[in-house]
Amino acid sequence: MARSRSRPQGSAFDPTLGDRPLAEARQDILVGRWQGARDLLRATGRDWDRRTHRMRLLADAAAGNRTVETWQAAEPANPDAMVLRAETDVMRLFNAVAGGPAPTPGQDALGRDRLDRVVRICLQAAHGYPDDPVPWVSLMTVARLYAGGHPQFGQWWRELQARDRDTREGHHQVLRHLSARWHGSHSKMYDFAWETASFAPSGSPLLALTQAARAEHYRHLVTTGGATDLALSHHWKSDAALRDLGQTCEHWLGHRTFELAQDVADLNFLAHGLVMAGVTDRAREVFALLGNRPTRIPWSYSDDPEELFRRWYERLSR
Repeated sequence: MARSRSRPQGSAFDPTLGDRPLAEARQDILVGRWQGARDLLRATGRDWDRRTHRMRLLADAAAGNRTVETWQAAEPANPDAMVLRAETDVMRLFNAVAGGPAPTPGQDALGRDRLDRVVRICLQAAHGYPDDPVPWVSLMTVARLYAGGHPQFGQWWRELQARDRDTREGHHQVLRHLSARWHGSHSKMYDFAWETASFAPSGSPLLALTQAARAEHYRHLVTTGGATDLALSHHWKSDAALRDLGQTCEHWLGHRTFELAQDVADLNFLAHGLVMAGVTDRAREVFALLGNRPTRIPWSYSDDPEELFRRWYERLSR
């Protein structure tokens, strides 16, 4: 297994998952400088896994100001600027949804004209950089905001897979789209996760998709209040849950040779599932890889995320 050094205690949640150049470029964007993002994306090249992660985190920083518009005005033919602008506008839509009233069932989360405008910007970015999978990830993300999902969702998924068949972020977007929170059900979500894992090669982070599905199901049970404490406990200890945990450990952890862009997030999903299931021996192995690198999700689904992670990290790292 690939090993990661443990960090000092007290580390805060890091949205960049330890990507220092990304953190520096995000800081540049926050103060109105776009050159750092341009140089970072140029250096990332066609590493689609890392490019997708970096683009989404840059967009998260750019959503609150006009830095990306300034960059696009300065370099209108730069495809990276076009792609970042599209993803930034998607982030702005979700920020607007989070800050507003809950959408009425059967209606778009925001005005249709506003959603369609962002879709057009994403399609323009895809045309400007035809090989890039990121605009298709952006399209699949914004599709959730349409009532019932966008009718082109399936086509966009095929376009994304044609460019990056093993896209980690793309599969997680499909999982969210198929969840009961959005446009599917628990069974549809699990079926997609199980099918994906069954075809994923050994060592692929897609083998951890089942853990993301189970965490999302748990979040839904907690927030809707539709389950007893006994049912919530059984959620992590059922035969299916333990089977999925075992397969993720065997086929993903047992074959990892290096750390991909979002492995920290997936290791958190796995560590959380193992401790909730009481499989502490395997959880200790995961924490040895993860170190003190918590992510807010999924720990926030169970308790105070920082306290819960710290408690288990200290207990299993002794």
